[in-house]
Amino acid sequence: MLENIITWLKHYPFIYENLIFLLVILLAYFSYLFTKVILFKVIHRLVEKTKTDLDDIMLNEKLLRKLAQIPPLLVIHQFLYLLPSVQDIFTRIIEAVILFFVLQCFAITLNSANSFYEKSEKHKSRPIKGYLQIVAIIIYIMGAIFFIGLLTGQSPWSILGGIGALTAVLLLVFKDTILSFVASIQITSYDLVKVDDWIEVPSLGVDGDVMDIALHTIKVRNFDKTITVIPTHKLIEVPFKNWRGMQQTGGRRIKRSIHLDLSSVKFCDSEMLTKFKKINLLKEYLSYKESEINDYNSLSEINSNELVNGRRLTNLGTFREYIKAYLKNRKDIRSDLTFLIRQLPPGPNGLPIEIYVFANTIAWVEYEEIQADIFDHLLAVVPEFELKMFQTPTGYDIRELKS
Repeated sequence: MLENIITWLKHYPFIYENLIFLLVILLAYFSYLFTKVILFKVIHRLVEKTKTDLDDIMLNEKLLRKLAQIPPLLVIHQFLYLLPSVQDIFTRIIEAVILFFVLQCFAITLNSANSFYEKSEKHKSRPIKGYLQIVAIIIYIMGAIFFIGLLTGQSPWSILGGIGALTAVLLLVFKDTILSFVASIQITSYDLVKVDDWIEVPSLGVDGDVMDIALHTIKVRNFDKTITVIPTHKLIEVPFKNWRGMQQTGGRRIKRSIHLDLSSVKFCDSEMLTKFKKINLLKEYLSYKESEINDYNSLSEINSNELVNGRRLTNLGTFREYIKAYLKNRKDIRSDLTFLIRQLPPGPNGLPIEIYVFANTIAWVEYEEIQADIFDHLLAVVPEFELKMFQTPTGYDIRELKS
């Protein structure tokens, strides 16, 4: 009976071929539904039951959706011999579409592999995203060649031969990609930058945390919450500062100067020393220095009636010692890192006393609070040592002189 129906339909090619085409499409649709149920029900449940995160990341929903589109195409491809009039053109198109989906699955797998790699703290500092993108580009180029070959019916190798003649053009087109690839290798090999590093690139207006390192670009979130995207190869071409060392050390540098009026620097007389001895942080220092200086002057038979003779304490030196004692007494200053209170060369803006120490925090807000608190105190205590701050004359000073 069925054979008679088929024989009768063959007398009407148009109806026969359209009926066959409809049946093949229905069969392909049912295969899609079946595959989708298998992939999304069975495999998804199996993945959820496993303890490892690898299968959850690799067999993600996006990949399963792409895989579910391939079996229907294979079914249509298998039954195209029943449609000889369109078999050749449809075979090329379907094979090209299958290749397209396979390439997409490959790209999704690479992204999933990168996501799994970045989940490990051990590997987070050495990103491979740039290398995977290079692999993806090569695969896409080869896939495009095979895609064109399938559609045109030409050998992919003959197409490759034609592309070889366009090498110079390709080098020009992929110039940025080649530069970025070389830069990525240098960045990774020398551990110059990694995700979450704080970098500063003055020439590019970048100052913030690295969010992502890709083949062509590095994404940085600046501290004003803007996002800057810079070409990867630019990071090799221009100077930049990486604050990772500060973050790893756990201490942030305070480097600021107090400018003193040179005319206020003088030797300490007995009255000043009596006053300074009342400062708790200076008692031990003054007792030791007085004993040392008196012994030296006595042995050297110095006439101590004149201030310029022999060794004497100065209000400036005593003030520097006070700063040291004050900072060492603070728990928010690191004593195990560089701790330096020094004089810089005097100049038009007076005598700079530079404080070069490290706070015990890297948090910006806390660091600024510590720094402000230190200088609030020091600026207020300067007059106690009969020193004066240097300040360029203002309009108020000029009016006072006139009066």
